[in-house]
Amino acid sequence: MASPKVAVVGAGVIGLSTALCITETCPSCSVTVLSDQFSPNTTSDVAAGMLIPHIYPDTPIHRQKQWFQETFTYLFAISNSAEASEAGIHLVSGWQIFKSPPKEELPFWSDIVLGFRPMSEAELQKFPQHRFGQAFTTLKCDCPPYLLWLEKRLKATGTRMYTRKVADLWELHREYDIVVNCTGMGAHQLVGDEQLFPVRGQVLKVHAPWVTQFIRDGDGLTYIYPGIQRVTLGGTREKGSWSLSPDAGTTRDIFDRCCSLEPSLQGAQDIEVKVGLRPSRQSVRVQREVLSQGGIKLPVVHNYGHGAGGFSVHRGTAKEAALLVEECISALQASSSRAKL
Repeated sequence: MASPKVAVVGAGVIGLSTALCITETCPSCSVTVLSDQFSPNTTSDVAAGMLIPHIYPDTPIHRQKQWFQETFTYLFAISNSAEASEAGIHLVSGWQIFKSPPKEELPFWSDIVLGFRPMSEAELQKFPQHRFGQAFTTLKCDCPPYLLWLEKRLKATGTRMYTRKVADLWELHREYDIVVNCTGMGAHQLVGDEQLFPVRGQVLKVHAPWVTQFIRDGDGLTYIYPGIQRVTLGGTREKGSWSLSPDAGTTRDIFDRCCSLEPSLQGAQDIEVKVGLRPSRQSVRVQREVLSQGGIKLPVVHNYGHGAGGFSVHRGTAKEAALLVEECISALQASSSRAKL
């Protein structure tokens, strides 16, 4: 068959990185990214972009670990290159603190991040309300620059990008051989996934260049993540809320919680409030499916439902989705050969 045409629907970190992995895995493909929103208007633009994994209850831990390992290795190489600043990727050290020791004092990702160790008594004195902590160095993506860097890489491979709202995957079957669904929360309507639900996150982006260490409360609700330009203060996890409007009371609550962990933030300037809806499921959906309608078949690969942990595993799930696209191409080529017989 001629060069297979692949449409990737969605242009957040999952869509762009999946498209890039497809160009690397299947260089003979013609790849197009379709989305009604590109950076700076995606959910990914709101994300803090810290590489600290979120646990997916229904995804085997070994699979989550592989996704995280592949993502960490990929971003670490970028952070160690001349492109680090443009891509918005840097190493950041800090603490994850707990009011009581967690069930697992050694999380599954402890041997992937750098220098993981229990906090010393002296370090814990900084946090009088907390009794246990973990110190380590991880990676942080400043999300808007990283998305633009991915777009630039895609354009260099000849990938086309169009602003287009896809209401039904079937509308693409005449133009494309394979469709890749990276629509995040949009999959709720696009493919009718009832297991997908929004978890609303409100964050503050502030100017506080003296804050260089990350601080994350073990419950994951309160965090301080320093970026290259701004510090992200969070946050909320409001399951089932679809509201994208900032809430003034929530802003005050986030600021107060973060100041209780890092009092110097009282001097933070230029506070900007952002809201995003995390596309959440009990497990990330990385899956191949063949849709069928009136004797016509449309191969689809799904890669969505990353919830709060998208940046931590984005490259790993993108690589897996690209391999599924490769399987679809092999199946199409086999069926095309049979048709010729």
